[in-house]
This record gives sequence, C-alpha cells and structure tokens, in this order.
Amino acid sequence: MRSFPILLLCIFLAACEVHGAVELRICAFNLHNFGESKAKNSNVMHTLTKIISRCHITLIQEVRDSKEKALPQLIDRINSYDSGRVYQYVASERLGRSETYREQYVFIYRTDAVTLTGQYQYPDNKPGDVDAFSREPFVVRFKSPKAAIKEFVLIPQHTTPTNTTKELDALYDVLQHVKKMWKTQDVMLLGDFNADCGYLPKKYRKNVRLITDNKLYWLIPDKTDTTVRQSTSCAYDRIVVYGERFARAVVPFSAKPFNFQVEYRLTEDQTPRIPQEPLC
Repeated sequence: MRSFPILLLCIFLAACEVHGAVELRICAFNLHNFGESKAKNSNVMHTLTKIISRCHITLIQEVRDSKEKALPQLIDRINSYDSGRVYQYVASERLGRSETYREQYVFIYRTDAVTLTGQYQYPDNKPGDVDAFSREPFVVRFKSPKAAIKEFVLIPQHTTPTNTTKELDALYDVLQHVKKMWKTQDVMLLGDFNADCGYLPKKYRKNVRLITDNKLYWLIPDKTDTTVRQSTSCAYDRIVVYGERFARAVVPFSAKPFNFQVEYRLTEDQTPRIPQEPLC
C-alpha cells in the first residue's frame, strides 16, 4: 500500500450549448485512507473541498468510512463551499478480501451537470477467473444532455499493487460485460491503476488486454508523473476511454494531473495528509 499522495486526474468532455461552449470535467482522486481521522482535520477537509468542487464528477478511492460519518461531512462541506450548486454521491459497498481492511468507491457529482441513470456492482464471478479483483469495480452510468457524449459509463478500479497485471487484464472482461449489459460503447475506465514502474513492468504489458486492444485510448501518457513525491515519478493513475467516438469527444490534452501541492502551496510534509493526486 503506497502511503504517499497522488494527484487529482481530470479530463474534459467537449460540450456545447446555445450561448457558447461548456466542458464537463471528470476527475479521479485517491483520498488515501479517508475516514474519521481526516474528517476531523479542518485543513485537510477544506483542501479536499476545494479540489473536488473543481469537477462535475469525481471518483474518490480509498474511502474507509466505517462509521459512515466522514463522507456525509465531506459532502456537506462541498455543498456549503459551492453553495450555488448541489452535490450528491453514490457509493459502493465496502470492498476487500480482508475483514480488517475494506474500501469504497464513491462518485461525487454535480446535479446541475449530470444525472445518475444506473449503478452496478460487478459480482467478480466470471467462470475460470472468480475473485479476480481485491476491490471489484462499482460501475455507474451518467447522463449529461449538453455533453458531446450524452450518456456514458464510468468503470473505476483501484488495483492491488501486488496483483496489478492480473487485475488490469480482468478489467477488460468487466468492460465487455458492461458494454453488453447496458448496450453502450461509451465507456471510460479510471482510477489508481498502479499502472507503471515496479507494479506494471513493461515486459508484462503484452499480457494486459486493456493495453493491447487498439480500440482503447490511454489518455494519461506513460511518462506522466501522477505522484507528488519528489523521489517518485510514475504514471500510476490513468484514464482510458473505449472507441474513437469517445476519444474525439475529449478536449485535446485535457487529461492530466492537477498538482494541488503546487496550486495550494502545500509542503511535502503537509501533502500526505491530503490524499493522492487527482487526475484532471
């Protein structure tokens, strides 16, 4: 388990309306063990609020809110901070093989920009590959009438570092299953894939169908650093879209990390208390 933070990852979907262009911003953010202790830290919560309110949809990972208090507090703070809008969330069940360590996937979204139209907890019972994931994807579908892609599916994944190659390959099966189930081609996969450096060596990439299928577009280049540690440079966090239509709907070069450490002038000692870097 990495203890250092990673950046917020963001991506823009092109959209248009009568009086000019607008963009839909989708983000992924590993909050690194988010629960009661972080919720009690006012500075941390204020920084998280500023980060998440940048986005129309934010996938947050490593939510360990066993008492179900920290997440509602975060949502209340965001709604108070950005009082002109309403933020809601949808969360997975607590996932993990260990009784003592479980995480949730959570999607926080602005109701004026998108509408939640479906949710699905992948059962991870594929014959011949049962229990492929430590944290099975919690799949959601959103509608955004003004966006270039009117309705789309988001598949999150936070891989286990010691099992990254297998989990990323199994994610391809989830993609095929969801496309068939919901009869859609408009799918995005995102999250802390641990998809670089020692967790996904180059020699293993030929074994990952999510990489070898040329219909999948990896929007965060391999050389991108999605960490905030000076001593580390790895593209752990990724955003992947299926199909040329979806790829063309993405604003060029908009898929990138948002370095909140620089933006908010945080020291490296302060940053680990915040989560891992957001994808923007």
